[in-house]
Amino acid sequence: MVVRVMNRFGRAGGAGAPRRAGARPAGARPARARGTLATVGVAVLVAATLIATGTPSGAAGPERGAGPAGGAAGSDGGADDPGPVVRPAPPLAGDTAAGSAAAEADVSYHGHVSFWNGHVGIWLTTANHGPAPVSGATLRLRFSVPLASGATLPPSCLRTGPAEVHCGTGSMRAAGTGVQLAMDVATVGTRAEMGLDIDTVWNGGASDRNPANNTHRVLTLATGDPYTF
Repeated sequence: MVVRVMNRFGRAGGAGAPRRAGARPAGARPARARGTLATVGVAVLVAATLIATGTPSGAAGPERGAGPAGGAAGSDGGADDPGPVVRPAPPLAGDTAAGSAAAEADVSYHGHVSFWNGHVGIWLTTANHGPAPVSGATLRLRFSVPLASGATLPPSCLRTGPAEVHCGTGSMRAAGTGVQLAMDVATVGTRAEMGLDIDTVWNGGASDRNPANNTHRVLTLATGDPYTF
């Protein structure tokens, strides 16, 4: 049996000169260097494994399109987040489908106008020649001279400018008449003539293919004679 005896200097056997404290054998690496080489070796091995398997390095993040954990619905989750989803509002009750044709109605205004001594008188009848009824129309009267302040207008009329008046016709059934308007108002100053434009501002959303019978331009002389439209 062979017995190896360690001397007090840590060398096997008893031969040889004693080694001074802190000295290391020739060719031996320090513990720190051995640890560094071991770490590098493990990193190289892990990198080779990741490349071989095709797995991306780094911690696995959330799946594409997933919002932040615990976040509210529709919040911004980054570049891949599609953002809040906007849904169309439900159609209102009684609303017609988009693209549907509007009802067709033929609104008309006829009457006459007179001008004398700084006064203008208008007598006008509204009608609807159909084929659809009209829930209400608004006609516009535009004078070439401003109206005097405090002019008395029919109940269905409203002054909307110095020389402009809007009047409502009320509902009109198909092939029926609407309202009759009679107006006598003073103008500012005395003129030898006056122009009057009549047209429709609103007709209940109906389609009117014959605007010639509700759009008029009348030139009146200050003689008091009636000018028909």
